Amino acid sequence: MVVEKNAPLQPWNTFGIAARAQTLVRVHSAADVSALLADPVLASAPKFVLGGGSNIILTGDVKPVVLKVEIKGLRLVEETAKAWIVEAGAGEVWHDCVAWTLANGFPGLENLALIPGTVGASPVQNIGAYGVELQDRFESLDAIDLATGRAFALDAAQCGFGYRDSVFKHAPSDAQGADGLPRGMGLAGRAVITHVRFRLPKPWNPVLGYLDLERRRVEEGVESPTALQIFNWVCEIRRAKLPDPAVVGNAGSFFKNPTVSPDQCADIIAREPKIVHYPMPDGSIKLAAGWLIDACGWKGKSIGKAGVYEKQALVLVNRGRGADSVTGGEVMTLAKAIQTSVYERFGIRLEPEPVVV
Repeated sequence: MVVEKNAPLQPWNTFGIAARAQTLVRVHSAADVSALLADPVLASAPKFVLGGGSNIILTGDVKPVVLKVEIKGLRLVEETAKAWIVEAGAGEVWHDCVAWTLANGFPGLENLALIPGTVGASPVQNIGAYGVELQDRFESLDAIDLATGRAFALDAAQCGFGYRDSVFKHAPSDAQGADGLPRGMGLAGRAVITHVRFRLPKPWNPVLGYLDLERRRVEEGVESPTALQIFNWVCEIRRAKLPDPAVVGNAGSFFKNPTVSPDQCADIIAREPKIVHYPMPDGSIKLAAGWLIDACGWKGKSIGKAGVYEKQALVLVNRGRGADSVTGGEVMTLAKAIQTSVYERFGIRLEPEPVVV
């Protein structure tokens, strides 16, 4: 367990916001979590779990103890006639994990290529892209209860997955089961994920439902693309649309795509015939948040050093650099102004994806 005081967090959040942690603990193993919880000072302090920092907005210095998860490891746990079960340490870079599975002949995660962040954050956010969500490929995870020190595992049902949602994003309950593990709807701030396992189904079938992928398939003249081809297409599409956080600070898609009823959608279409929308399996309609923001004239606009990306209105970016970086306050001011514009025009409330700290 490595403990740092007054540690800079600017290198550890993809938006590049300058902030500091009063105490930062680098976690390289489950044993490090146990050591932290055995420390009388650290054990009693509030805690904040940090993965790749790709889904957070820092609005100031962080007073809780920051647990920077750096647990590594990639391995095939089991192979059956129906699936490969692959395990990854929570500190592995997500994209590197996806690339590793393909390089080793375990397809199924290719649509999720190039999503920023770590493996440990993937079930928290229930990440998704190009027709696949993490819950579609999830097997189970290991975690440690920061209140009791108990190790536990969760399957997909216990994770409570929803659209960009999971049990890890909801406030914890004090209720406990007979085994002493937390029960109820929330594990936010209560647990640190150490390992995640994925179920990659056999036989592999490509997921090509999204227009961008289907268009690329037709352009390439490929009838039955391989998983590696889909991986490469997704990378190319994302790089063309989204800024590289190493070059332009950002947290990826800033707002969730809102869902409405068919009647609400019909009402909006009557006023805005070109609105981008997708029918969902449950009968609701998903609206493209980026289209809504663009329609309100925000693409390319800025408030202070916080801006809306010129190529994709769903992405907010850092127009500052280094010590002259954007502040979390500027980012949230811009976000709230966008929310107000979209609500006033469409009657839709946009919900931010990143966690505001």
